[in-house]
Amino acid sequence: MSANPRMESMELSANPFIDDLIRDRRTKRGFLDRPVALDMVRDILEVARYAPSSSNTQPWRCYVVTGEARKRVTTAAVAAFRAGPEKLEPEYPFFPQPLPDPYSTRFNTFRGQLGDAQGVDRSDKTGRMRDVERQFLFFDAPVGIIFTMDRCLERASFICYGCFLQNVMLAARGRGLDTCPQQIWSLQYPVLRAEVGIPENEMVIAGMSLGWADNRLPENRMALHKVAVDDFTSFIDA
Repeated sequence: MSANPRMESMELSANPFIDDLIRDRRTKRGFLDRPVALDMVRDILEVARYAPSSSNTQPWRCYVVTGEARKRVTTAAVAAFRAGPEKLEPEYPFFPQPLPDPYSTRFNTFRGQLGDAQGVDRSDKTGRMRDVERQFLFFDAPVGIIFTMDRCLERASFICYGCFLQNVMLAARGRGLDTCPQQIWSLQYPVLRAEVGIPENEMVIAGMSLGWADNRLPENRMALHKVAVDDFTSFIDA
């Protein structure tokens, strides 16, 4: 007999709750003007910290910005972007240049789909700039989280970090909240160092918008194509 009846019940379930949670999670790009209790954010991080990491190194560091701190960060970030987007450089490369297929096809398909949902044509430079600015406003979410990692660590720690970020997003979804993970905040490391006090030895990995999604927005209702299992998996038994 199992020492943990609850775990045994979950193992026997044909469609455990976690499956639905993973499928239900979506990146949201617009949030309601509704506060999120700081205790709820703390609870999310409390669960997320159980992510696996290489030799239990746990490379994550989080800065939660709300209220006046959030306003200060977003105001400075938008100002830096308007002063010259070409001057903003990430702490690490996002994609190789040029991006090869099939990744470039997937990228361009998504960008076109998102632009259609937002009513912004790819030739509309002003509209596209406005949508980038929304990222630096945390898409109006009441909570912004900045994630950093000690820059002495190697690329392998990004694998650990990905597990942690997924835990944050799933724990949020399980509480009825939504998220938008944002690599783009890595471009704003000078602002974040000045406004949040992030030390030089920490690399800005990403930011995340956290709140109650505004699902009236078309971009929050997009259905994205996901590659089928047989298209990315080789099953080898001999």
